Amino acid sequence: MRHENGPLKSAGRARTPAPAQPQRGPLRSPSQTAYGGGMSESSGRPTDTPTSSTNATPWPTLLTASLDRSRERFDRALDGVTVEQANTQPAPTTAPRIDSLTWLAWHTAREIDLQVSALAGTDALWTSAGFSRRFALPLPDDTEDWRHAPEQAALVRVSDLAVLTDYLDAAYALIRDYLTDLDPASLDEVIDRSWQPPVTRASRLASIIDDAAQHSGQAVYSRRLLGLEG
Repeated sequence: MRHENGPLKSAGRARTPAPAQPQRGPLRSPSQTAYGGGMSESSGRPTDTPTSSTNATPWPTLLTASLDRSRERFDRALDGVTVEQANTQPAPTTAPRIDSLTWLAWHTAREIDLQVSALAGTDALWTSAGFSRRFALPLPDDTEDWRHAPEQAALVRVSDLAVLTDYLDAAYALIRDYLTDLDPASLDEVIDRSWQPPVTRASRLASIIDDAAQHSGQAVYSRRLLGLEG
């Protein structure tokens, strides 16, 4: 036992206090959400104040570097594939939730597009830049692709891989520009109170970037299941 004012003493010798238990952060919001419940640890805010070096890389540069890696991963996954291969779910019988390269690239561009456009208060590229028309999918514009069953995911097909890479390029440019212009003071702003803890702008951005990283890795795996190197 411990008294409120300190540890018990025995034979004039103070007992060594038990080591302090690390404090737990708040529970994370689900990361697979209607585009971005997001991840939240404490405020979820990247810091632009270096703690160990006065020459630390600015946080927008670090986030952009992470985005560049996932974009390059998609390039590797799509390199040399045919339209037929891109549209193929590689293991529909044994692992129907392993999606096609087409679905993974489309969904990633779309999750960046819709969420960043909402943060910026602008129209989504999906409609404003004509991608809905170019893809011409047999799905509504507001389809909840994060909830797609394998049968719905199989409907996401293209006849030209250029539409995939164009949408990826446009979506990644959108988030890079947004990060470049973002006021750090807005990172702690709560933008979604439908989750617990409420989602800040910073945690939404973290979720967007993390989702892109995950799906780009899945795209490489899907490519390998098609029997392609890389």
